[in-house]
Amino acid sequence: MEKLIGKQIENSPRIKELVKNLVAEIKASNQRVETVKPADEGLVKTHQKLVEDFGKFRGRELFYPYIGTGAGRGAYVELTDGSVKLDLINGIGIHLMGHGHPEVMEAAVWGALSDVIIQGNLQPNLEYGQMAKRLVDLASRKSRLRHAWVTTCGSMANENGLKACRQKLTPARKILAFDGAFAGRTTMMAEITDNPGFKIGLPEYHEVLRLPFYDKKDPASKDKTLTALRKHIAENPKNICCFMFEPMQGEGGYNVAPRDFFIPLFEECRKAGILIFADEVQTFCRTGQFFAFETLDFGDYIDVCTVAKTLQNGATLFTEQTNPQPGLIAGTFTGASAELRAGMAILDILENQGYLGANGKIAKIHNEFVAMLNQLNSTSCKGMLQDAGGLGLMIAVTPLDGSKEKQGALLKTLYKNGLMSFGCGRGPYRLRFLVPMVMTSQDIALAGKIIEKSVLEHA
Repeated sequence: MEKLIGKQIENSPRIKELVKNLVAEIKASNQRVETVKPADEGLVKTHQKLVEDFGKFRGRELFYPYIGTGAGRGAYVELTDGSVKLDLINGIGIHLMGHGHPEVMEAAVWGALSDVIIQGNLQPNLEYGQMAKRLVDLASRKSRLRHAWVTTCGSMANENGLKACRQKLTPARKILAFDGAFAGRTTMMAEITDNPGFKIGLPEYHEVLRLPFYDKKDPASKDKTLTALRKHIAENPKNICCFMFEPMQGEGGYNVAPRDFFIPLFEECRKAGILIFADEVQTFCRTGQFFAFETLDFGDYIDVCTVAKTLQNGATLFTEQTNPQPGLIAGTFTGASAELRAGMAILDILENQGYLGANGKIAKIHNEFVAMLNQLNSTSCKGMLQDAGGLGLMIAVTPLDGSKEKQGALLKTLYKNGLMSFGCGRGPYRLRFLVPMVMTSQDIALAGKIIEKSVLEHA
């Protein structure tokens, strides 16, 4: 390998020094992004014109008047109006390490120095196989997953997983999914998604069989779901290819269920020969372990698992039995070299810097953030921030009266006051926070002050 020019580039002291110096310069600049601050009046007009142009060219306005400058530090990001926001939505879960993380940046720079920008399934570089191997090594510790197919995003990872399930159990075509599920934005994933607002004008294929998700307020919840599952299986003999589920629901409301809710469902699926498909596009790396199936300890049941977002790419993991035949899944792109390098750097940071486990940094951030929300709900914002919870760095709370109108207005007020969050759920409508892994106690305290101020503006 040392004879290879690519290896010589990788090991070049001069290139290593240049990359280190480049990242150090950017890090020094990003250090000036210190905390939340309002817009610069001299930049507002130009910023507003950019926002209007972005909306015009894409066909609808931006949800927030957000355009980043490319500068940021940790949980803070600078916008083109000169303001700095506390970013607690992370591009809907992509920026696990926050903004301007030097180790992630360095990995991305090395990827950008590659001979090609995008790698593909036909002509991969080393990073492609390294990513697949890393995912299999991590997943196989606590599951039967043995293969990983790298792709561009979560929706494509889910499409590949569904095709594998249907091929394995052909001609079975129907899918079991929970009420409130979200699977992605492709035509088929929109069908699995349980939100009419996300598929207006799309045809119904009637291939999804719904199950009620766990309701902690209903003592009969587990039995109701199991009864519904048995009914679907009885009415659709040998025509259900998989049970596709999010271990913790995302768009559906950050709903959490205990292990003993899932296990009887899995056992029933096993008896009926139905494949079990864990959609971990959002939960991957966020629950205190790499996979939520580790956190909930049911990895042995999983036949297919998808990951994305935090990974900076997507991937579908299969058991030996569900690995699809050649030709079923492919695609020109697998991802940019910079993305693949950055994704692997994030996995290294998680594993080697104390983030995982019951006493890891993720658990500490979760407990501190939820405690902050509960403290507000019992004091100054009494009764206006209910049911705070979630898993790991995925946290949600029901604000005010839980209505869509109040939630939407509060989101805009939070943004005005310097904090970016987003919504989830439908009745109640909730605030969700995708908290960056680098968030400090000081950051959480500031978030609490902004949330308190914003809620009281709507009291």
